[in-house]
Amino acid sequence: MAERIGFVGMGIMGQGMARNLLKEGFDLTVWNRTPAKAESLVNAGAKKAPDLPSLGRNSDLVVICVSDTPDVESVLFGQPGLSQGLQEGALIVDCSTISPTKTKLFAKRLTEQGVHMLDAPISGGSEGAANGTLSIMVGGDADQVTRALPCLQAMGKKITHVGDHGAGQMTKLVNQILVAGSMLSMGEALLFAQAGGLDLERTLEAVSGGAASSWTLSNRGPQVIRRDWTPGFMIDLQQKDLRLVLQEADELCVPILASSIAFHLYRTLQKRGLGADGNHALVRALEFIADLQIGGTE
Repeated sequence: MAERIGFVGMGIMGQGMARNLLKEGFDLTVWNRTPAKAESLVNAGAKKAPDLPSLGRNSDLVVICVSDTPDVESVLFGQPGLSQGLQEGALIVDCSTISPTKTKLFAKRLTEQGVHMLDAPISGGSEGAANGTLSIMVGGDADQVTRALPCLQAMGKKITHVGDHGAGQMTKLVNQILVAGSMLSMGEALLFAQAGGLDLERTLEAVSGGAASSWTLSNRGPQVIRRDWTPGFMIDLQQKDLRLVLQEADELCVPILASSIAFHLYRTLQKRGLGADGNHALVRALEFIADLQIGGTE
């Protein structure tokens, strides 16, 4: 018998993920803090829970995709929260990106209630969420990963069990270190090309087939050239993830210089009110420093 799925969080990523669960025929119930954001899913066939305990009572597996550690804690243990309705044996799959340390504590609290948890953060941007091609890094018990696979495979293309509770979140932070570094290097490269008088589109074509090729360059480079700051992933969320990276790196005594630079550059963009732009807009901080604009007009 197929499990009843609950879904919490109808943001940029959650909308696409939940819609793919519907496409695969799952019995889906949704809840969002702002109810209007859930209406398109309800119109597409999902049920709408009046509150979190109700969603918990009527779900065997609940996917959470919200912004930050306090949000996950509130969804799980707030007044009211999921934990007030979850039945023994239920499974929480947290696709948010949050603190690995807090994730372990949340899993322990749920275990004491007889509820399982997987941390399963995602990567792939809004495109991956819409197309069901996300990369999902999963921490938790292997049997529960197997149990969750049908749900995870409806939302992602690459599912990797990386270890116990918290390992999924640590792996996602590794991912975000790489993302921030690639955004920074892409911005520097395009600014350099602009200053050198190169045709940006031809330059991008020339370097995209060699050792410098990357997902960031192929998917976000053209957006930068067009000066299209539509978010696949917002600066505010990227900055939250980098804050988590810096906190964990401090605990581990690991130097992460490029990530720290990216963090402070993003902060200057937030100060200018650009936090809702896509994270590829990191290049704009470099433009402000250089007093030089890449690509088209604004």
